[in-house]
Amino acid sequence: MARPSNSSKKPVHNGVNQLRIIGGEWRSRRLSFPDAPGLRPTPDRVRETLFNWLAPYVAGARVLDPFAGSGALFLEALSRGAAMGQALDASSLAVSSLKEHLGTLRCTVGQVQTADALRYLEGQPSTPFDLVFLDPPFNQNLLPAVCALLEDRQWLADDAWVYTESETAPSTLGMPSNWRLHREQKSGRVFYALWQRTAGAVAPA
Repeated sequence: MARPSNSSKKPVHNGVNQLRIIGGEWRSRRLSFPDAPGLRPTPDRVRETLFNWLAPYVAGARVLDPFAGSGALFLEALSRGAAMGQALDASSLAVSSLKEHLGTLRCTVGQVQTADALRYLEGQPSTPFDLVFLDPPFNQNLLPAVCALLEDRQWLADDAWVYTESETAPSTLGMPSNWRLHREQKSGRVFYALWQRTAGAVAPA
């Protein structure tokens, strides 16, 4: 997942960035991820808030992360009991790192694939997911297109939860009309929000 570059943030351990899993089976495990420009995990405080919001819904959930990046959200969900997870990223370096983490953690329910999220969601047979993390690269206006594909291609369970990170306020994102804004907060320049899908309503074209 991409972040605006921050020169005051220095990578640890000789250029290798690290993330910490906050809760669940792998709590406190630290894992490295590529020292690539703009690649930053969702901060610990934000992840803790998000998974407090999601606490009743993660165990047994089917999880999709189309912009996995460091894998912080994906791994956190699997650690907390998600039944299965599918992660995508356009960077083969990020995907290779995340695959290594799954091997280290002996996780057999997570799958990772190098893919462009829009092409994947448009072209692959859909499987309904209960929980989706959307943290695309900023300043590319990707969220509206991805959300439309999730609806149009039937990637979401009836009452799915969708998490978004964006550089603009959630009210400006133009989400499908059957998504209800459940929670929102801001951390620095980043807005993050949790939406719940309602089955039966028609999403905008």
